[in-house]
Amino acid sequence: MEKIIVINGPNLNLLGTREPDVYGSTTLASIEQRLQIVGEDLRCKLAFFQSNHEGAIIDRLHEAREHEDGILINPGAFTHYSIAIRDAIKAVALPAIEIHLSNIHAREAFRAHSVIAPVCLGQVCGLGVIGYELGLQALVRHLRNEKE
Repeated sequence: MEKIIVINGPNLNLLGTREPDVYGSTTLASIEQRLQIVGEDLRCKLAFFQSNHEGAIIDRLHEAREHEDGILINPGAFTHYSIAIRDAIKAVALPAIEIHLSNIHAREAFRAHSVIAPVCLGQVCGLGVIGYELGLQALVRHLRNEKE
């Protein structure tokens, strides 16, 4: 059974009330509940973590090296400038998929660049909540293909 850590970065704890025209009205707790159901269907175990602090996210990524098989991450604003989170993902050497609710490429110019994407298997953005589910499915499929 694959173990996946789902990491959400700054301000994602405010989903549901923060800029619903951009991020929708679904809460982070609701996203986690939906993912838990998808995880059960896929027969994988999920752990969830959210922090507004870069160092806490890095610490949790380091822990993942010992406890999880893959990473699903929405780094929030850290996407665009956190070389430290990028380096942590690369250092733990676990497959990772970057997720964004909004289409970061259709927003302000500074949001279109991700320093995280180059160390991930892929990026899902602009599909709203279902992007988390698609990212999880892709990550599990990747992990299972590696084992065959």
